[in-house]
Amino acid sequence: MFAFHGVDYLEVDSLLSDDEKLVRAMVREFVEKEVIPHIEGWNREGKFPRHLVPLMAQLGFFGANLQGYGCAGLSNLQYGLIMQELERGDSGLRSFVSVQGALVMYPISAYGSEEQKNRWLPALQQGNAIGCFGLTEPDFGSNPAGMRTRAVKDGGDYILNGEKTWITSGTIADVALVWARTTEGIRGFLVEKGAPGFSTQDIKGKWSLRASVTSTLSLQDVRVPASQMLPAAQGLKAPLGCLTQARYGIGWGAIGAAMACYNESLEYAKARKQFDDKPIATHQLVQAKFADMITEITKAQLLAVQVGRLKDAGRADFAHVSMLKRNNVKMALDVARAARDILGANGVADEYPIFRHMCNLESVFTYEGTHNIHTLIIGERVTGLPAYK
Repeated sequence: MFAFHGVDYLEVDSLLSDDEKLVRAMVREFVEKEVIPHIEGWNREGKFPRHLVPLMAQLGFFGANLQGYGCAGLSNLQYGLIMQELERGDSGLRSFVSVQGALVMYPISAYGSEEQKNRWLPALQQGNAIGCFGLTEPDFGSNPAGMRTRAVKDGGDYILNGEKTWITSGTIADVALVWARTTEGIRGFLVEKGAPGFSTQDIKGKWSLRASVTSTLSLQDVRVPASQMLPAAQGLKAPLGCLTQARYGIGWGAIGAAMACYNESLEYAKARKQFDDKPIATHQLVQAKFADMITEITKAQLLAVQVGRLKDAGRADFAHVSMLKRNNVKMALDVARAARDILGANGVADEYPIFRHMCNLESVFTYEGTHNIHTLIIGERVTGLPAYK
């Protein structure tokens, strides 16, 4: 492992305020101290570092860009920098924080009743409760409108039946936000751990996001009081709005993974000697890779800062976020692959973080809207013509 001193070719830091750089420095210190020295072991063991949850809560990571209920109330750009530094440590850790804040706390804040907000938001922000987001189903990933999970009204309750899969934090969650089809359209329900008929199971055998919990949720005649339905979340637009929040953080997080791979391969290339006892960093083909990597990272940084500024001004919409997620994750995966190539055989050893990041990014490339789905979202925005069907 080589020391990390930041990646900033075009003085992007000049676009950041002192407060924004202070937030980044705080998270960077946390990652350097609490994550980097241990992450390869957690990844090897397939272990989520749950012991970090209270510390991350204390540092204000959960729901950092939300207001009230104990949340830090940071700007969206500050929140993005948190995601960047967390994913520089590991995509799985960023995924946990992203789900907790953007996919559980955000919908409760945006669509929940005051009772739901008072009960869950402080507990989730303090790390005393963990949440998960149940939208994806075994047969419906990119097409959530086809979901089969049903919620049938029964007096003052709803009876839920269905299955969700690829759910981050599913088996460790105290509450699951489950999206189900009703006679009124798609609605969101807060299903608590231990509810009769509600069960979870870890997905084993992953070669990606190994330091993260990924689960299936099963609902068999689960009775949920109507008071646990999010009152203002009606139709598919509600869960898709949550995904936009999460995708924004992913667009920033991918930069962190790319930075880690770039930095590691650069330092390695300057130290590794081949042919005439010269560092491989002196080779033209190697320098060409670094020129491509730093250019793409810089473009991704500028895109993230601009979308963050638009979001803070209330002018960023889902199509802007789709460009951010699509471009930056593809960029990070390309950087990871190029960095792996520079390290040669060492690139596949977990003495170095590159192969772990590369495997993680394969999942990030797919989840929260695949690369191809975001391509179609952008295509519809610029042509005015949908091409989904």
